[in-house]
Amino acid sequence: MERRSRARRRESMFARMSESVDHVAAFGEHRPLLFSIAYRMLGSVADAEDVLQDAYLKWERAGEADVRSPRDYLATTVTRLAVDHLRSARVRREVYVGPWLPEPLVGVDARDPLAAVTLAESLSTAFLVLLERLTPTQRAAYLLREVFGYEYADIARILEGTEANARQLVQRAKRHIAEGRPRFEPASGRAAELTRSFLDACRTGEADALVEMLADDAVAWADGGGKFSAARRPINGIDRVARFVKSVVAKWRASGSVAVEPVNGGVGLLFRSNGRLRAVLTVGMDSESRRVNRVFIQLNPEKLECK
Repeated sequence: MERRSRARRRESMFARMSESVDHVAAFGEHRPLLFSIAYRMLGSVADAEDVLQDAYLKWERAGEADVRSPRDYLATTVTRLAVDHLRSARVRREVYVGPWLPEPLVGVDARDPLAAVTLAESLSTAFLVLLERLTPTQRAAYLLREVFGYEYADIARILEGTEANARQLVQRAKRHIAEGRPRFEPASGRAAELTRSFLDACRTGEADALVEMLADDAVAWADGGGKFSAARRPINGIDRVARFVKSVVAKWRASGSVAVEPVNGGVGLLFRSNGRLRAVLTVGMDSESRRVNRVFIQLNPEKLECK
C-alpha cells in the first residue's frame, strides 16, 4: 500500500514535469548519478526514489542564483536529503525485527552505469551492510570521496562544513569500516566465478559443495521484516549455514523456480513463485581463503514486491 502511494506521488510529479522541459532534461541527464548516491546512502530503492522526487521539486523551484551548475545543485540536494532521511530511518532500523538488509537491485550487473564507479564493491549487499556502521554524515562523506571521487572542498560544501571536517569524516568512516570489515572480496573475475559456483551449488542442493566453499567464520543473515521467525537471528558456522541454506533453497525449488541472475553489480540467487519475486540470496567472499563467509537472504516482501 505504501509503495503504491509512493508510485502515485511519483506519477503526479512526472505529470508536472512536462511543464518545465529544461528542468526535466537536466534532471534526466543526471538521474543515474543521483540515484547512485541516494541508493548507496539509503540501501532502499523506494526511499531513493522518494529522495529523487523531493530533489526534483526543490530543483523546479530553484532560482538561477541558487544554481551554480545543475549537476552540482542536484547532487548536493540529493545528498543532503539522503542524510536527513537516513537520520530518521536509523530510528526505524533500531526497532526493526531481525536483521536489516538493503533492498536488492535486481537486474543490475557490473556493466550497469550504477556499478561503473571507482569502488566496484560499493553496490554489493555485504558492503551496504557494512556502511550501516557509519553515521549519516560519515556515510555521505565516505561515499562522495571513495566512490564518486569528490574533492574534500566539494564534500565540505555539500555537507555544509569545513574541509578539515570533511577529511575527518572520511578518515573516521575508513576506520569504522576497517574495524568491522569481514574480508570479503569485490566482484573481481575470480571472486565472481566462485560466487557463481556457490550459487549453483545452492540451486542444485549439493550439500558437500556448499560446505567446501564456506569459510570457517561463515554467517548467514535473513531479512524477513518480522514476518518469518526463522529469519530473526544470524546463523553461524559452516555446518549450520550449509544446512540452513540447503533447507531454504530446497523449499524454494519445491514451490517455484530458482535462478542465478544479476543483482547489485554481481550475481544472486532469485526465487520466484506465481510470477512474483519472493527472495534474493547474495554472498560475500573472504579475500584470504577465497571462500564464502557471508550469506544474505532478502525475504521481506515489502522490499521485493515491485521487482
